[in-house]
Amino acid sequence: MKKQVTIITLVCISIFQLIAQGKVIEGKSIASKILGKNVNYSVYFPPNYDASSGRKYPVLYLLHGYSDNETAWVQFGNIDQTADKAIANGDITPMIIVMPNGDLDWYVNDYSGKVRWMDMFIQEFIPTIDKEYKTRASSEYRAISGLSMGGYGSFMMCIRNPSVISQCAGLSSAFWTSEKAFEVRSDDFKQPFWPTKSKDKDEIFKYYKNYNVLDLMKTLPLDSLKKVRWYFDCGDKDYVTDGNALLHLALNERKIEHDYRVAAGYHNWQYWRTHILDALKFVTKGFDRRD
Repeated sequence: MKKQVTIITLVCISIFQLIAQGKVIEGKSIASKILGKNVNYSVYFPPNYDASSGRKYPVLYLLHGYSDNETAWVQFGNIDQTADKAIANGDITPMIIVMPNGDLDWYVNDYSGKVRWMDMFIQEFIPTIDKEYKTRASSEYRAISGLSMGGYGSFMMCIRNPSVISQCAGLSSAFWTSEKAFEVRSDDFKQPFWPTKSKDKDEIFKYYKNYNVLDLMKTLPLDSLKKVRWYFDCGDKDYVTDGNALLHLALNERKIEHDYRVAAGYHNWQYWRTHILDALKFVTKGFDRRD
């Protein structure tokens, strides 16, 4: 019996070793003239990236949530382990995953035009990644995903730049009605959507309409919105689940194709670690034309 256990253990170890491992590099940065500072990022390379001299790869930009940084998806989300296993199983295509630090800026240009994070990302960050690494440098092979603040940022990035990024996959995305956004505003919750000291609801709504995904999906030209493949996923006990459900209804109303999912869960890493795999599978369909 002991011998059988040993054999089974060795077989399991051998199978595990057959799963080729990718590589994560942290502590990378670009010097941004637009923001006037360095922007840090982490990057995951799929297995055999260094050995594949002529091959180029699609890119997923993966955004962290509020109060985290560019290391979160590796440290708490185990994205490298998930990607390695999914690539080995043939569930997803080999891809580069780039994780930038968004600070507390919500991945947009602020209302005053002083902090232009989105401009930095489109004009400086993506071109730098395409120059430094073996990427397929076209919109067809670019996707963006993220959790909470990062899910919101992913949607805003594609809403504003549908010719640059062709796929969006948000997890527990921070979507709010204008009324809800007014309720949750706080001096210690940095928001670029309106003057932070403003207490006037009408003034806040005036600014927020340019940042409200729910409103923008209802008003922007259909031709632009339909250029992007949309995916979003939220736990049924998450505090942003209502906003995600409202977005689903808004997209249905305008007949915009999308993949919307709800599962048991909360606004936490246990949920995101589990559900990022479905987001990876979704963008793979676009990259590999598996639909």
